[in-house]
Amino acid sequence: MNKLQWLVISLAALLFLFLYFGVDRKPREQAAVDRARALNATSTNVMVLLKEAKEKMPPAQINTIASLEQLVQEAHSDTTKIQYLKQLSGKWFEFQQPALAGHYAEEIAELANTEEAWSICGTTYSIALQRAKEEKIKSYCSERAVKAYENAISLQPDNLDNKINLALVNADYPPKNNPMKGILALLDLNKQNPDNVPILTNIGRLGIQTGQFEKAAKRLQKAVDLEPTNKRANCLLAEAYNGLGNMEKKGTYEQKCKELSAQN
Repeated sequence: MNKLQWLVISLAALLFLFLYFGVDRKPREQAAVDRARALNATSTNVMVLLKEAKEKMPPAQINTIASLEQLVQEAHSDTTKIQYLKQLSGKWFEFQQPALAGHYAEEIAELANTEEAWSICGTTYSIALQRAKEEKIKSYCSERAVKAYENAISLQPDNLDNKINLALVNADYPPKNNPMKGILALLDLNKQNPDNVPILTNIGRLGIQTGQFEKAAKRLQKAVDLEPTNKRANCLLAEAYNGLGNMEKKGTYEQKCKELSAQN
């Protein structure tokens, strides 16, 4: 190898070292985002949630969970395993840990792979999302609820309930890169199903939350006209009219809300 070849190789090596060690290959902001994502992924790992939950549980509850975990491990068929996973999910829900109940509902859905199982999984995570106070648990539950509802929809595309529930997860915990995703999905569903009471009611609820009382009242009024005994729609309609300053109609629907609540 002559001197020129050695010189080219040496320069290439120096350039590589300079680029690798001397230059920040990612903008500082992006590096910070990457670190945050890595930390978040660790903090929302199910094993972390299990550890944290068990540290706060009384011995009797820990023993109950341990017994069911052992039965799941020893199960010789998917049918038997699903049976014990249902019990395990139910116990976590009973012990006020719906995120972990969702995890085992997800294991059931992975084994059964039915629309019903994925829908139950999504609903369990949705409940956990509504009850969660910590951001890491909200993130954990919303991500998995979305996945569960998407799987349910793929298996049974005509089931409107799963589409509504998916939109609600994205509306109540919006993706950071698409904050309007959930509400736009609900509005699209409303166009396709203009007389669907759950869709009208949820759009009305979101309208109240964002101070759009006139639009909320219009949709909720339609929901009540379609289904006069719908307690939720009547109660929300009272709130919408209160926001509009219409005390007469507020009183009317507030009274209906109380009457319907007493019946349940």
